[in-house]
Amino acid sequence: MEMLSPEEIVESFKTALASDFTDSKIYQKEVAIRKNLFTSIWIYVKREAFRKAVEHVCELQKYPHLSVISSSDRGDIVELIYHFTIYYGHNLKELSLGLCMDLPKEDLKIPTITDVVPGALFTERETQEMMGVEIVGIPDNRRLFLPDDFPQGVYPWRKDGRGPHDMLRVLPGRRGVRGGQNE
Repeated sequence: MEMLSPEEIVESFKTALASDFTDSKIYQKEVAIRKNLFTSIWIYVKREAFRKAVEHVCELQKYPHLSVISSSDRGDIVELIYHFTIYYGHNLKELSLGLCMDLPKEDLKIPTITDVVPGALFTERETQEMMGVEIVGIPDNRRLFLPDDFPQGVYPWRKDGRGPHDMLRVLPGRRGVRGGQNE
């Protein structure tokens, strides 16, 4: 396996995705006592190229490590970030790679990647139940954290009207909660 520099990795995504590649950022910082350099690469893609981008990550390292899918409610969109680690096992060469995309709330669908990265199943299930993103083709659609009697269509990580705001109980010392903010 040829290890590419962060800049070469970004260029490889630009080549592989063409106009579906939207942006990138490279961050490097010194960490630990020895001040080793840690690199984090953020790749921004259009939803249409998401599968192709994941397959490209698998070309960079045959079995990349997917840590988690993080998500953020940003008003009219939900941002998804798939946090990969590549070149692990190579002393001081490991890279963090965030694969980022925005989904419009009126069409919160993304294909599963479990056929390419089987370990994605749990974090895909979490993203479905906590943020309301439909993972198309997911092999196991059951809830992971929420009980079966939790209301359908309510997503704990959402900030909009689909969030659990009416379910929050008022804690002592607070007058009430409206839209997640104190009254």
